[in-house]
Formats: sequence, structure tokens, C-alpha cells
Amino acid sequence: MKRGAIIQARMGSSRLPGKVLADLAGEPTLTRVVNRTRRAETLDTVIVATTTEPGDDPLVDLCAASGTACFRGSEADVLDRYYQTALEHELDLVVRITSDCPLIEPAIIDLVVLRYLEQADAFDYVSNIVPDRTFPRGLDTEVMSIEALSRAWQEGPEPFYREHVTPWIYRDQGGFRIHCVRNDIDLSHHRWTLDTPGDLALLQRIYDHFRRDDFSWNEVLTLLGENEDWLALNRDA
Repeated sequence: MKRGAIIQARMGSSRLPGKVLADLAGEPTLTRVVNRTRRAETLDTVIVATTTEPGDDPLVDLCAASGTACFRGSEADVLDRYYQTALEHELDLVVRITSDCPLIEPAIIDLVVLRYLEQADAFDYVSNIVPDRTFPRGLDTEVMSIEALSRAWQEGPEPFYREHVTPWIYRDQGGFRIHCVRNDIDLSHHRWTLDTPGDLALLQRIYDHFRRDDFSWNEVLTLLGENEDWLALNRDA
């Protein structure tokens, strides 16, 4: 079974254009996401899935410079982009990660993947966000079989389902078997994703503190507990 993480990324963003290349302690956001995802022990490969738009050429160049696999597909039909990426790389298990999560946690990726593998006969889709988010926003990990992704690609007709990739699976249109990995404590009030200038300010504070990207999510929790005023930076996002 070949297991791969596909990181969707593009330069366009209505709220924070170019955010995937925003600087985090000397490295682009996308590099931080790729580095952290690569540390997951359950993955065989990590692929960036971007678009065929010329504006996304810098992302392709960044991947080439770092030796990261890259696939170019539809800008609007992200579901098709995922599916074609998975086919090209012959994936049996697809892990969905988004490029606006520079604190993505390899240990949590492993947790969700292993939960799927332990009960592969029982579930088509396992995540830590549906139906209950108990981890900080920005640690989102979705795991699905290639069969589930293929069915979503074939059956999800509306633009909403094509853009957002997995709702056709977890909204029960096709009777998919889903499972949620929950944290012992509800930490969903934490916002560690990158979508606004306030988000960027918080993430830059965190990265400026560590100056590397191999810290754990528990170290981030400790840091924020010691600097609670930082939480105001993106409280209104």
C-alpha cells in the first residue's frame, strides 16, 4: 500500500494573496508545510498539487529547488487535481493537507493514518475534523482510500464539491464510512491556520521563537500559554 500526502497550494487567495510564500523565520510557508509533513513516519511520499496557472510557476520552481514532487492541475476543480495527482503517483492511501497549515503536526498525521490502517476494512475516510474538531484549526488531517477519492471524483457533480474535495465523502451523500480522531481536550478554539494578516502575525511570532520547523504542537501550546497576549493577534479572524 503506497501512502502519500497531497498538499494543495496556489498563489491566489482572496484574503491574503501569496500567503503560501509568506516568510516564516527565513523560509516560505509552503516549505515549512512540506518539511513538517515529510516527518510523518507513515507516509511514503509528499506531493504538492498546484495549478496550471502561470501565477503558480513560483510554487513549481520552489518544489524543484527542494526536490519535492509537484503536480499541476485544475485551479477550480481541486477534487480533480487531487485525483489526478493520486493516479500519477499510484497512491492507495491519500492524505489531504492544505498549504495554509504551517504548524501541521507529523505526529497527528501519523495518528490519523494509523487509525485508518488499524480499521481499513471499517472506514473509507478518517480525519480529525469531521464531525467534531477537537484539535487546533491548522492541524487538519484527512485520510481516505483511493477508492473513496475516486467515488467522490465520479459522483460529486456540483462546483462546491469539486472545490472543497472531501465534503461529498463526509456529508454522507454516498454512504461513506467515516471516523473522527478526537483529542482528549477540546482545543478547537486555537487558530493556527494562515488566512489573514493576523494569522500571519501569530505564526511569525511562533516561528521567530523556534527558528526551525521541527518543534511539536505541544511545544506551541506551551509557548502560547506563556504568551497569551499573542492569541489576540488573530482572535477576530
